[in-house]
Amino acid sequence: MVDCIFCKIRDGAIGADVIHTDAEALAFRDLNPQAPLHALIIPRRHIASLNDLTTEDNALVGHLFQVAQSLARSAGYAESGYRTVFNTGPHAGQSVHHIHLHVLAGRHLGWPPG
Repeated sequence: MVDCIFCKIRDGAIGADVIHTDAEALAFRDLNPQAPLHALIIPRRHIASLNDLTTEDNALVGHLFQVAQSLARSAGYAESGYRTVFNTGPHAGQSVHHIHLHVLAGRHLGWPPG
């Protein structure tokens, strides 16, 4: 997608603090972190919304969560806890229309969020 900021990050047209990369996904630090660890994990393939997922995407979504687990573990937060969040649609706060899994850790995260 030509106008997608995350596709531009994926393609290297826009810089980011990349902390994970593999054949299926890319993870980078959020520009406006809400916790000591706040990363965004995106699939390399452009998918605008969770509403656009199909059963063929099940393994990909599972992989995004495996990356989240790895990031939290390597940052030392696996045992104390971390939060993973997909925002879908405007009322949920989705501002970039390329699915991205937020990983937040390193501080107490209250409930309910937002």
